[in-house]
Amino acid sequence: MEIFIVIPTYNEASNIERVIADIRYNSQEAKIVIIDDASNDQTIAVAKNLSVITLQHVVNRGQGAALKTGTEYALNQKADVIVHFDADGQFKADEIKDIITPILNNEADVVFGSRFLDKKSNMPWQKEKIIMPLARMVNRVFFKVKLTDPQAGFRAFSRKAYEKLNWQQDRMAHCSEIMRNAFQSDLRIKEIPITVIYKDFGQKFSGGLRILKDVFIGKFTK
Repeated sequence: MEIFIVIPTYNEASNIERVIADIRYNSQEAKIVIIDDASNDQTIAVAKNLSVITLQHVVNRGQGAALKTGTEYALNQKADVIVHFDADGQFKADEIKDIITPILNNEADVVFGSRFLDKKSNMPWQKEKIIMPLARMVNRVFFKVKLTDPQAGFRAFSRKAYEKLNWQQDRMAHCSEIMRNAFQSDLRIKEIPITVIYKDFGQKFSGGLRILKDVFIGKFTK
């Protein structure tokens, strides 16, 4: 099975070397694809020195677009399983095996990591008690998405699942769109507990509103 780990980057020169080293230690068989989304630091230079596959946007297009560029490259290279992973060090590379195992065992077509299952993340209380419950409610009521984590960026899916997940949102709303597309299809879906290490607050409430706007526009203009 060909496993590709797709990592969008934007100004992550200080983190990317450690993230790649952790992935290589824990997933030696996987191929790593870095997509630099027009960073204005040395991210792409650092990545190229690490002997990973590097792709680059000449203008900043957003995380969703970077993930799509990397995913389509991986599929063109005959990937069987795609993993989406962040470049900022918030995800744990030793949990990649947990994310891909249900796919390798033919138990799921798409696996979403969740911060709200058995493992505990140091999530800021505003996100845990206010923002995330609201986002979860919106997902359930409007999009019929029944997941414990409404914004699961650590995910994996099989090659055949991509045509059903095929997202159009270029920026942060891609995450909600992928979930919605998964639940509107006949894909087998599984959630796996993950740990997220917070270095800052992350997505703010205003950012969440922008995501909702983009998701609703996308829903009613498809």
